[in-house]
Amino acid sequence: MEEKPQVTSESVKPLLLVVDDDLKELKRIKEELHSRYARHYDIVCQSSPEEAKRLLREILVADQQIALVLIDQWLPGTTGVEFLAEMKRVSPNTKRGLLVEWGAWGQNATAEAIVEAMTFGYIDYYVLKPWRSPDELFHRTITVFLHEWSRTQPVARPQIALVGDKWTKRPQEVRELLGRFRIDYAFYAADSREGEDILSSAGVSTDQLPVVIMLNGGVLVDPSNAQIAEAFGVRTHLKADTDFDVIVIGAGPAGLGAAVYGSSEGLRTLVVEREAIGGQAGSSALIRNYLGFSKGVNGSELAQQAFQQAWVFGTTFLMTRAVTGIRQNGAHFAISLSNGEEAVSHAVVLAMGVSYRRLDVPGIDDFIGAGVFYGASCAEEQATQGRHVLVVGGGNSAGQAAIHLAAHAERVTIVVRSDSLASSMSDYLIKEIENTPKILVRSGTKVVAAEGEGWLQRVALSKRGAVEPELVDAEAIFFFIGAQPHTGWLPSDIARDRWGFVLTGADVLESLPPESSHEPLLLETSVPGIFAAGDVRHGSLKRVASAVGEGSTVIRLIHEHLAKLASESSTSAS
Repeated sequence: MEEKPQVTSESVKPLLLVVDDDLKELKRIKEELHSRYARHYDIVCQSSPEEAKRLLREILVADQQIALVLIDQWLPGTTGVEFLAEMKRVSPNTKRGLLVEWGAWGQNATAEAIVEAMTFGYIDYYVLKPWRSPDELFHRTITVFLHEWSRTQPVARPQIALVGDKWTKRPQEVRELLGRFRIDYAFYAADSREGEDILSSAGVSTDQLPVVIMLNGGVLVDPSNAQIAEAFGVRTHLKADTDFDVIVIGAGPAGLGAAVYGSSEGLRTLVVEREAIGGQAGSSALIRNYLGFSKGVNGSELAQQAFQQAWVFGTTFLMTRAVTGIRQNGAHFAISLSNGEEAVSHAVVLAMGVSYRRLDVPGIDDFIGAGVFYGASCAEEQATQGRHVLVVGGGNSAGQAAIHLAAHAERVTIVVRSDSLASSMSDYLIKEIENTPKILVRSGTKVVAAEGEGWLQRVALSKRGAVEPELVDAEAIFFFIGAQPHTGWLPSDIARDRWGFVLTGADVLESLPPESSHEPLLLETSVPGIFAAGDVRHGSLKRVASAVGEGSTVIRLIHEHLAKLASESSTSAS
């Protein structure tokens, strides 16, 4: 069963490695893998963990890609968790599965090993060994692993290319937009040989950047977000559809929740989003505490699944368009869009979410998109390869970003004003951070300045009680420093708190004039028929699950509102 493939730099197939000292089990796993994956992957099975380590060292030197390692937990002289923890350090993009026999998860030692390994991020998940052929549950797990791994790899022979100046802001914005739409592409710096060849073939000069080369050979020169969206088939105009039952403003978790439940219950639903699907959650590398996703889920993937779910129920989506105004016309609301169009509905859901607050210190604004980022997405991860990066903030989003970036960066420093992460971050994230050698936490510290020539190069950090700030080398900094709602454009009769968050339910009562008869429903604002859900709402929990819950709850309240309108209309007619 021992296999010693020839490892050369010319190897084209990524590796699937299996380690199990039970030869009968190893044979069954090998047969299952070969039946499905041998055409595109080198499948190697080893019964000796020491021989497997030797082989991996050769493969890493030869730069052959390692897609997946599956290993049994209980092995002579070591454990699967120990093996995979080392694998994470030397090849962080490789997916890591702990092989478990059917029923073994009920054994205390195995269960404890799985929980500990997941908590510290040593494994991506456990894999039940196949017990029949074909074992589709086994293949489902393997296929998901390989799909997730493939999304971390550069696109082979890409037909969609983006060429831009890597030191400027706009190419970063386009990369993030493409990533949020989950469009595979390759980025080339304009001054690279590949970038120069692409521009020459397209007949485009370097003063027209960025440039997007489409699948059909079309060329987009310095395109707007709307032009990019339209080119990939994303709807950016209302066309003839202007009359709806409910208009949802924002396509984050709350807005998508409202869209799914609204359309599934027969309401004509429009969702308007000024950027791309997902809101802040869409930039989360891995959400591990969302119900139903035991392995965790990428925020962008979760958002796209919700988008597709709402779309097949009949939701109309309008992307890269901002709502610029709301006005009431009898029992209807009219919303004005940034492209000059207008839509009407019986109810409106405010689900615009929030953005991370900007840091007002010397130098920071000079490097936005050139080393300074608010939030994090897959578009920036490759730019951090082998570099020192900072993550500023102590919440879950900051923790998720730090762990994700540590797979690419040389080292990651979390900068937080408080004395520890415990007051603002989930325990499972804190434990994984503590067990990730590349991550350092600097508590009681704040950023006070940024420096560089064209791209961020240095950041000044001030420790509480220190006399002078410390200047540290850093090529990227990601901010997660508090929420700021997108509510400045709302009409004045929609009540908000002093930070701009929208008041709903009982919180509205104090803002209403004494003569008002309005008794707002749970998520209803000071204007009857306008509701708020998710992070934009005063008192919300700022969690993905609670935002989705509010998005679904608001639809029931809208039904009550529509029933009231129908009753009033009937009474008036009689």
